[in-house]
Amino acid sequence: RHLACFPRRRSLRSSPATAGKMATVGATDQTKNAFQKQDTIFCGAKRVLQKKVGKKESRYVKSVGLGIKTPKEAVDGTYVDKKCPFTGNVTIRGRLLTGVVKTTKMDRTIIIRRDYLHFIRKYHRYEKRHKTLPAHCSPCFRLNPGDQVLVGQCRPLSKTVRFNVIKVITKAGGNKGFSKF
Repeated sequence: RHLACFPRRRSLRSSPATAGKMATVGATDQTKNAFQKQDTIFCGAKRVLQKKVGKKESRYVKSVGLGIKTPKEAVDGTYVDKKCPFTGNVTIRGRLLTGVVKTTKMDRTIIIRRDYLHFIRKYHRYEKRHKTLPAHCSPCFRLNPGDQVLVGQCRPLSKTVRFNVIKVITKAGGNKGFSKF
């Protein structure tokens, strides 16, 4: 079939129907097909008497606790992520694990590699083993392969994802000569 047979999709930014919503919400990142907004913020004000000069848009931000500071990008950013532990509807409970970022190819999901030693009793020696762990990565973190991160356990976010990145411990590119083993 020819592509001319199918109707063209209209961009959300250029739609006249969403122009009022865009003005109300402010500078949120509207890159998805569905309208992106935070569930806890009401953005449907019917009457606006006058435009407030210098008024900051309201944004829902929370602390995850456990001595972890909320990133500045989460407070000042304009992204909308319902699975973010700082701006979304996710609580961190259970285990806290550290690992090295292996891949960042998925959308807002990373793969973490956790290395450990397994003792072989017969030979009284250790062997190296590893596990991979998928974790949700909020847009407030800019991660590259090789970064060391702290992830916290949360409710199931998808079929395989049960952890959320809450802190970047070290960035990649430092001492490449030394690693955990």
